Amino acid sequence: MSIITISRGSYSRGKEVAEKVAQRLGYECLSRDVIIEACDEYNVPEIKLVRAIQYAPSILERFTGGKLRFLAYFQAALMEHFQRDNVVYHGLAGHFFVKNIPHVLKVRIIAEMEDRVKLEMKREGISAREALRILSSDDDERRKWSRYAFGIDTWDPSSYDLVLHIKKLTGDEAADLICHTVALEHFHATPQSQQAMDNLTVAARVKAALIDRKPEVEVSAENGVVRVKIKSSQLREEWRIEKLAKAVPGVQQVQIEAQEISLTP
Repeated sequence: MSIITISRGSYSRGKEVAEKVAQRLGYECLSRDVIIEACDEYNVPEIKLVRAIQYAPSILERFTGGKLRFLAYFQAALMEHFQRDNVVYHGLAGHFFVKNIPHVLKVRIIAEMEDRVKLEMKREGISAREALRILSSDDDERRKWSRYAFGIDTWDPSSYDLVLHIKKLTGDEAADLICHTVALEHFHATPQSQQAMDNLTVAARVKAALIDRKPEVEVSAENGVVRVKIKSSQLREEWRIEKLAKAVPGVQQVQIEAQEISLTP
């Protein structure tokens, strides 16, 4: 039992490869589905959630934490699927949330810009110049966002277990390589790695429950014990925070710690 995250740029054939891998392994294949789930559960307009995940926040949003709030909703919805295991997720941010979970195979698919431009031109009916502008802008925004929210560059190969260059490889060949790699013992779930995933899921649920009231909140969890970090000035609301956190499934005990928290990494 394993999880596969596939990071890719626009028009890099990542969706095609992800669907082939999921079909061969009998895994659930996810992408935009998670966004829709998060919107339904937390009553968030889909366009706001998409923008929160794709585009770096403005200076004002860095102080208000607006996009971080939407990202917390998305993370909670995604972790629900990851906790169930046997998932292929292709899209933004997935590997950031589970970077320290051993049974997650993190894949990056890259493609030649020339090939990406041709696909964009064909599908959108635009010129090569316009396609290049859009793709370059998208790539730049995603790198800015990942650096701001996670302190990680999406193009850094050290963030992945496997990097595939779709040039000579066909979609089937890329899928074969991923299926072969995830079958290795390193990527099999263990009781310890599953517990780590359960902890992350509980923490994500609690953060999503609290972040509307406390945008700067930090949450961690271990075996049902949840630790919530808030600003010292908010201690007067400790009882409310504890009540909201305890309402989340899997939470047995809540520990609240006061400290100054910065929104920047």
